Amino acid sequence: MKYIKYILFLFVACAFISADAAKLNDKVLNRPYADMRKWHLGFSVGTHTQDLSFTHNGFVTDNGETWFMEQPSFSPGFNVTGLAEVRLNDYFSVRFSPGMYFGNKVVKMYDTTNKVEEQQNVKTSYVVLPLDVKFAGQRYRNARPYVVGGAMAIFDVAKKRSDFLKFKTTDLYLTVGFGCDFYLPYFKLIPEVKFCFGLADILEHNRPDLSEEPEKMKYTQSLKKVTSQMVVVSFYFE
Repeated sequence: MKYIKYILFLFVACAFISADAAKLNDKVLNRPYADMRKWHLGFSVGTHTQDLSFTHNGFVTDNGETWFMEQPSFSPGFNVTGLAEVRLNDYFSVRFSPGMYFGNKVVKMYDTTNKVEEQQNVKTSYVVLPLDVKFAGQRYRNARPYVVGGAMAIFDVAKKRSDFLKFKTTDLYLTVGFGCDFYLPYFKLIPEVKFCFGLADILEHNRPDLSEEPEKMKYTQSLKKVTSQMVVVSFYFE
């Protein structure tokens, strides 16, 4: 439910685009031979949200503190990628869309025993390497819906510093999404929503950087693992 506004935004955008295309010329097919090409090149711009899922282990400090971590809200990030797609047959294609995702996460930490609160701002600059398989339906006039699924490797190149929690710089996501190709007179506009599910524990459990601040280890010790998720809204131009 927390991502529903992004899905609704995509549907509204698609509705406006398809309505405008229908008004311009509903009977003439724009770019009728575009899908017959072996290779498709383009780029995308969009927005995304980054989410963290915390698994706690019930750790209690010597002072009787019990810490609980959460990400109470989401900040929209910006993403830009390239696009290289190879056609396999009339319905399937393989797509590679490397790029950059710039985002931010705010983690709040609560001591449920003493009612103490801390906060950490986590900025990220991801280099992303997504590889997807795309299955498209039949084209209807100037629109063609599709679903997509695959995997995405990420590398966080943002500068890291010692803080309450420290996260690894690499992760691997499973991805699934849907979108629609809109055939305009001079190019294709492709809005898409993609859901990304991190597979690895991204929390750094070994913290030699805290040797001079050992009291900060209580936050890491309170967590069994941390996984990441993303919802990405992209607009491809092909």
